[in-house]
Amino acid sequence: MEKVVGVKFKKAGKIYYFSPGDYDIKAGDNVIVETARGLEFGIVTMGCKEVPESEIVSPLKSIIRVANENDRKKHADNLSKKEDALRKCQEKIDKHGLEMKLIDVEYTFDNSKVIFYFTADGRVDFRELVKDLASVFHTRIELRQIGVRDEAKMIGGIGHCGKPLCCHQWMSEFEPVSIKMAKTQNMSLNPTKISGICGRLMCCLKYENDIYNELKRGMPDNGETIKTPDGLAVVYDTNILASTVRVRLVQEEDADDGDGLSSDIYTFKKDEIRRIRKKNKRQKVDKKAEEELDVELTDEIKDLLKD
Repeated sequence: MEKVVGVKFKKAGKIYYFSPGDYDIKAGDNVIVETARGLEFGIVTMGCKEVPESEIVSPLKSIIRVANENDRKKHADNLSKKEDALRKCQEKIDKHGLEMKLIDVEYTFDNSKVIFYFTADGRVDFRELVKDLASVFHTRIELRQIGVRDEAKMIGGIGHCGKPLCCHQWMSEFEPVSIKMAKTQNMSLNPTKISGICGRLMCCLKYENDIYNELKRGMPDNGETIKTPDGLAVVYDTNILASTVRVRLVQEEDADDGDGLSSDIYTFKKDEIRRIRKKNKRQKVDKKAEEELDVELTDEIKDLLKD
């Protein structure tokens, strides 16, 4: 086990582990740490705790120092320079006629590097742009192409629910979302209904997927023929949250015209359908056992007759 603290560099960013060293660090403290990008200013979001070595990316770096007033002032100055840096970079992009959308900019704490984030439909040759930016900012320049989900996370916005985007507010990492989750939750498959402002499937489809899968267990599918207390029926609709099944009873299985189903729609609880299914399953098992027993007895009688 290793003693670590969790540090974030952005509001909804990923938590990184660092060794507290000899410092008495608690959640909410500002700290200066060394990263692959150089010195960074971060906030401790997880106090000292012990974690398994398997959860740590080696080598585990230590906290350099707890941030002082000068550090906080320098960090604020870096943030204040973002707007001017974005304006200058956009001017250079327009000058070179590059098909790219500038999203955000970051200064490392020690100003050793300026990182510009952008989106584009394809690859962009920005070598000349980097040279121009280096002559303007007099430091190392990095241009990083990101996806539309990362763009929404950086910029923020309001979702369909009327609240700020989860990815911008608190989600540290994106989780895989599939169209199957929308189907499981009986949602409209209209892209405008299930897509976020980034144009991808809404992240919130993942939140309730596990409970929907649990509630759906034992529920028949639409169009499936099942046995009900009133006889055979075809499933017309299912309500997963209410645990109800709407069906149309089978009236004429071999009808020449029509679908042979009742015009009335009947509603049954999932438990009723499940009990009937279990009963039918037990009956099938008992019937199979009887048939196997009959076969065994028949074989014994044949053997006796032979003797």
